[in-house]
Amino acid sequence: MSQGFYSILLLIVSNVFMTFAWYGHIKLQEAKLIDNWPLFGVILFSWFIALFEYCAQVPANRLGFQGNGGPFSLMQLKVIQEVITLLIFTVFSTIFFKGEALHWNHLAAFVCLVLAVYFVFMK
Repeated sequence: MSQGFYSILLLIVSNVFMTFAWYGHIKLQEAKLIDNWPLFGVILFSWFIALFEYCAQVPANRLGFQGNGGPFSLMQLKVIQEVITLLIFTVFSTIFFKGEALHWNHLAAFVCLVLAVYFVFMK
């Protein structure tokens, strides 16, 4: 069971880096820190951050996968990763982007995702 715990923990770390790699440059541009960077420079900066995402994502999948002694199938790993991604993104967007708000339809979508996790783990 510890492999499953470490796998999920690494997926959380991975998704924090992924969210910053994908969306952090928008906040940095708003803060006028990289507003004059060429697009290629922003892409390289995001790739640098994404390197750390992969350093957590790959071991998370290896640890969690049943074929390597972990508790999860590939489908279960993917659904877990998607739910974590949306949770991390929701926290990130509501904290760092003041114009973004959580609405009822977002909560309804999260309920559907929780149901997806339930269904993917059904035998």
